[in-house]
Amino acid sequence: MPVTATVTGDGKKITIHISGEFNFSVYKEFREAYQRSAQPANTAYVIDMAGADYMDSSALGMLLLLRERAGGERSEVVITNCNPEIRKIFKISNFDRLFKID
Repeated sequence: MPVTATVTGDGKKITIHISGEFNFSVYKEFREAYQRSAQPANTAYVIDMAGADYMDSSALGMLLLLRERAGGERSEVVITNCNPEIRKIFKISNFDRLFKID
């Protein structure tokens, strides 16, 4: 499965693991992963890209939808373990200004 999620016991942190291609074909899985939180504005989200080898513009849109649900500018969304190609996409699209990218 390209998208899996783990939630802390208190429900305040959701880690979404992406593997393979991060594109529109995983939209439903990705949305369901972050909608597990009953209080999205009080939840921290970590997007673990360690297993991702490709990302397209629809993935950028999905990340923006997550950020909006999580509270926009007040949201806590961290993107981790990006390969160099994906990191470059984030830099070119200025997503490094919207998200904390580790």
